[in-house]
Amino acid sequence: MVPIVTIDGPSGSGKGTIAHLLADHFGLHCLDSGALYRLLGLAAERARLTPSMVNELVEIASTMKVVFRPGSVLLDDEDVTLAIRTERAGNAASRVAAVPEVRSALLQWQRNYAREPGLVADGRDMGTVVFPEAGVKIYLTASPEERAKRRYNQLKEKGLDANLRDLVAEIRERDDRDSNRSVAPLLPAPDAFVLESTALSISEVLEQVIGNVSRVYPQLVKPEA
Repeated sequence: MVPIVTIDGPSGSGKGTIAHLLADHFGLHCLDSGALYRLLGLAAERARLTPSMVNELVEIASTMKVVFRPGSVLLDDEDVTLAIRTERAGNAASRVAAVPEVRSALLQWQRNYAREPGLVADGRDMGTVVFPEAGVKIYLTASPEERAKRRYNQLKEKGLDANLRDLVAEIRERDDRDSNRSVAPLLPAPDAFVLESTALSISEVLEQVIGNVSRVYPQLVKPEA
């Protein structure tokens, strides 16, 4: 059993940023499960598929060609790095993620990421469904207003249009959809460390998470020079 750390939480909580920083710190693999669903949501929109078209969605989930590279993501040989980070792609991901058959189709794909020397996986059901055996489970959250502000700044930095009021409304709507879906709803695992990050900086969040991982997996801690 390799070391596994899961970081779950709602949209805009910063889990992706923390997951990558944590993986870099300990030299572990990193799984961005949200990117998978965003890719599927984008592919579904392009094929004009709705959540009710289950067989077609499962077919795309099973056959889409995905390549993750440092700083970029390819879907069927097309660079879609920016396309999957829009709010539209995020909402499309949330819709297809509510389809049980879609989640089943992507489950083993995600579990195959658990390999030496270890894995940091971020998403919404990493600690509850995909990796329930994980030794460290983090649930990272923040207020909808704070998450909208962070998302607004990210979009502006990428040169994308954004409206802060609309983002707050979209985040609240997505929280409701993700938390109340019938399959793998968004919620902390019973043994998760819940971290409210509204008033915390990235470095403060990272420090707490590193501390948790170091206590559970001391073999990952590199000796000081």
